[in-house]
Amino acid sequence: LISGQIMNDKQMIDNFDPVTLAAGLAKRVRALRIRKNLTQVDLAKRSGVSLGSIKRFETRHLISLQSLIKIALILDATEEFRNLFTPNVYDSIEDVISQAGQGERKRARSG
Repeated sequence: LISGQIMNDKQMIDNFDPVTLAAGLAKRVRALRIRKNLTQVDLAKRSGVSLGSIKRFETRHLISLQSLIKIALILDATEEFRNLFTPNVYDSIEDVISQAGQGERKRARSG
């Protein structure tokens, strides 16, 4: 919601561009780090992520996925990764039955 109103599709897309998402994520990680009373040096030592990588993430919003996961472990914020690409929620029992009959796909269809 933006100012109490439902976002339209354009606003939603604008808010979910990679640069904006990365900046917001870095801001939240920094805030959580500070709330847990950890300096960047402390976080680097405890996570095994280089101090340079932590600084780059907090300022330029760039980090490898593995480093981000290591940071999340130290900050007690791993649940979000477990839920990141979860399977679809079914709308009906018919959806469950039709999906169960298809088996798990190993790759996308070409074309």
